[in-house]
Amino acid sequence: MTRPKPDLRLERALWESGYRYVAGIDEAGRGALAGPVAAGVVVLPPLLEAEALAGVRDSKQMTPARRTFWARKVQETALAWAVGYASAAEVDAWGIMPALYLAIWRALAWLRPRPEFLLLDYLRLPGCALPQMGVVRGDQQVLSIAAASVLAKTHRDAWMARLDARYPHYGLAQHKGYGTAHHRAALRQHGFSPVHRRTFTGRRK
Repeated sequence: MTRPKPDLRLERALWESGYRYVAGIDEAGRGALAGPVAAGVVVLPPLLEAEALAGVRDSKQMTPARRTFWARKVQETALAWAVGYASAAEVDAWGIMPALYLAIWRALAWLRPRPEFLLLDYLRLPGCALPQMGVVRGDQQVLSIAAASVLAKTHRDAWMARLDARYPHYGLAQHKGYGTAHHRAALRQHGFSPVHRRTFTGRRK
């Protein structure tokens, strides 16, 4: 079965309605046992043709090499882009969804020009005065959301590779902090590092 290809239909409708700066938003690392949760935000140019980013998909549907290639293309093409983070400690302190919203706000704070409309994968951003829309399977259907998913994933993966150099016992560069058998075995052997989410493992010590 052919997977859907994200397009610009929703962005074009908003551009034609007068919103020039439409931001797609997606996350990476929500379910990981270690590392930050990341939020990517991408504002694409209103005159963009979708073929300029023809290889961009939901990041989970792409190989690492394809994600890296198309992340560079997204960064070169976008009017504005940013990636925000919330740490493992913040996830433990406030819960995953408040931490994710914090990561989104941090990414939005970096954007210039400021977005006028937000498109999110499923979510709505609480407390945000900007008009917004949560799109079911948005990372598979909406190009700006798919582009944001690629940036969130590639930038978080690079962060996890840097953490792996500091905490080499866990294999963070390989599994990116997710709960693989190898990762759980390393946790049993070595205990928590400072970048592990204690609330995600069922263990507090």
